[in-house]
Amino acid sequence: MCGIFGHVGKIETEKALTCLNTLSHRGPDGAGHYASAGIFLGHRRLSILDLSDNGKQPMSYNDGRYWITFNGEIYNFIELRRELEALGHHFKSESDTEIILASFLEWGPDCLHKFNGMWALAIWDSQEQSLFLSRDRFGKKPLFYTTESEGLSFASEMKALAPLLPSIKENQRIIDDLEHIFYYESTDECLLKGIKRFPAGHYGWYKNGSLTLTRYWNTLDNLIDVPESYEEQVEMFRELFLDAVKIRMRSDVPIGTALSGGLDSSAVFGAISHLSQTGAGARANRDWQHAFSASFPGTPLDEIIWAEKVAKHCGAKITPVTIKPEEHLATFYEDVYRFEDLYITPHIPFAATYGAMKKAGVTVTLDGHGADELFGGYSFDYLHILHDEMFNYNNSKAVIDTYYNSQLTDSQQFGNLPPKGIFWLKQFIKNAGKHFLNYRNTHPDQDHPNFKKMDYFTQKLYISFHQTVLPTLLRNYDRYSMMRGVEIRMPFMDHRLVSLAFSLPWQSKIRNGYTKSIVRDAVTDLIPHDVAYRKTKIGFNAPMVDWFKGPLKVFFTEVMASDEFKHCNLINTEGVKKEVTSIIANPAVTFHDAESAWKKISPYFWEKGFLNRIKK
Repeated sequence: MCGIFGHVGKIETEKALTCLNTLSHRGPDGAGHYASAGIFLGHRRLSILDLSDNGKQPMSYNDGRYWITFNGEIYNFIELRRELEALGHHFKSESDTEIILASFLEWGPDCLHKFNGMWALAIWDSQEQSLFLSRDRFGKKPLFYTTESEGLSFASEMKALAPLLPSIKENQRIIDDLEHIFYYESTDECLLKGIKRFPAGHYGWYKNGSLTLTRYWNTLDNLIDVPESYEEQVEMFRELFLDAVKIRMRSDVPIGTALSGGLDSSAVFGAISHLSQTGAGARANRDWQHAFSASFPGTPLDEIIWAEKVAKHCGAKITPVTIKPEEHLATFYEDVYRFEDLYITPHIPFAATYGAMKKAGVTVTLDGHGADELFGGYSFDYLHILHDEMFNYNNSKAVIDTYYNSQLTDSQQFGNLPPKGIFWLKQFIKNAGKHFLNYRNTHPDQDHPNFKKMDYFTQKLYISFHQTVLPTLLRNYDRYSMMRGVEIRMPFMDHRLVSLAFSLPWQSKIRNGYTKSIVRDAVTDLIPHDVAYRKTKIGFNAPMVDWFKGPLKVFFTEVMASDEFKHCNLINTEGVKKEVTSIIANPAVTFHDAESAWKKISPYFWEKGFLNRIKK
């Protein structure tokens, strides 16, 4: 995990280094660059594999014909190295970077299909004077580019490209439509005009002033045959999941886990513990017993007792990270600058958790991201089962019961549920209306035969995974962790598990009153039983109601009284002030209300922390 920057065309080395060094937080362990006629490649290093100078980038191969700058990890590099050595390749380093170069030389763009990992990479062919760009299948690693700089420039973050833009202008269309904050990360549209997002699952060639993009991965083309029996499906998932965790334990630095006490992170930590006892294979790190859990004492979001239970079960100690937001105000705007985007909740708890990891000497964390979007962890997703099952009493009852059993009802912040019968009736009317209007899910892949074969619920998961929720979360967690120089690895995002997930019927995901059933049943022996079958869980978030009313009340009040706030042109300042003031004063405010208020005021923080800084 690192930061990369490059430019094809004429650029002064001093200016290129200025761009590169805006990414120093992503790569605090060193910097390197390669400059020649018509090309500049830069790299900020976070050392994880082959900590020696042999692992430094940019790296060359084939007598200097190819040069690479690369951000990410190729987890199956050991297996690929053996295959390449059998084909006659020789290596100077123990890094995965050199494996990418040899693979590219051997197989060209087809090498991407062999990689199990996450990446944003650029390979310069000095002989052909062409640049090859690629981003991993699902966009775990970021890659931005612009052609407004007399050539092509690319980077891991927008801020590295800002110095090359003829002018810096915000994309007001996105800022004005924050209700759709989950809808732009999967597009090429960015918060800064003139910068585009390189698409996930694509590669591109830049030559003679022209960039051509090719899609190399479509999940719908990679579905698999699954066993008919649920028990065999569980076994298939378990085998793939354990292998996904195993290859992600390969590291030359200590690894850990952001452990929330929920199913997903607990499953990952339980698998790490299990594999460490049974032998995780070559290059697996044995220094793994590092669990970190964010704690919000006195709020509905504090789940430290669950995380402690999992850590104890796995034979590890947990490091509680007590989040006191007022203690992070000194770095608030610096972190806004590093985050450089907008979201529905503050960055503070996430940056604090990964900051605690880094302080403890942990550089790599295996986390549970992706499971909800793959296996139906969100109620707003699995309720869509009713679209197909509303006339099936048993199935629709099972879905409604699962929904009611998984909602937090012990806090007024999350609202009260209506009587089950009324809720069921409303859902029936809603779905009957969709049937009557012949409503269909829309997605760029909606005409693919395999998308059409999916049930309505699985189509919704596909959209959530590839287009809306997950791309945004991947963006966020890349920034949260890289603010502190930490790499996140995501076993659930292994492309083999993704192919399995979208090949399964909904009955394997929502079953016997539980969400993500196949995950629970596959890991039940790896984690405490009451964690594996815990029904109520809210995602890792900030307790915004409590913060607005308590430790951040003075901060928000002072912000809204400042001249900078009053002259912010990105938001309706009077409307935002009224809404935030209401959150602070209203004793019956809900979590959704506080979330809405944060969304409304966050463009001001973005302008002050990011936009104004890159304009200087």
